[in-house]
Amino acid sequence: MDAEELVERFSIFDDWEERYAYLMELGKKLPPYPESARDEDHRVRGCVSKVWLTHEQRGDTIHFEADSDAFIVKGLVAVLLMLYSDKTPAQILAVPIEDTFAELGLQSHLTPSRRNGFFSMVERIRGIARESA
Repeated sequence: MDAEELVERFSIFDDWEERYAYLMELGKKLPPYPESARDEDHRVRGCVSKVWLTHEQRGDTIHFEADSDAFIVKGLVAVLLMLYSDKTPAQILAVPIEDTFAELGLQSHLTPSRRNGFFSMVERIRGIARESA
C-alpha cells in the first residue's frame, strides 16, 4: 500500500474517534510476532511503549515484522508496515512520511511521546533501508 491509499482509507472517517478505532483495529490484525524476537536486539529505542522490529531481505525488497505492547502503538506499527514492508530500499526512503503523518491526522492527535516513538520506528526502518541499498 502506498501513502495515498492509506490517507484515502483514513479519510472515510469523519472524526478522530473513528480514525482512532480504525487504527486500533489495524493493530489487532497484525500477524503474530515471533516470541524469539521480543528481545533487546529487536527493540526500537525512543518509544515509551515496547516496540520490536525485525526485517528480512526478500530479493530486492525488505520485509518487516513488528509488534508493540500497547494497543494504539500496535496500530501505528500496522500503518508503518503498510507503508514500508515489502518495498525496495529506494521506495522506503521515498515515502513522504511527514506529509502522510499530518494527512492521517496523527500529528494533532497523538501525544508528543507517541509522535517521537512513531518517528523512532521510521528512523529505524529508514536506517535498515539505507544499509540495504
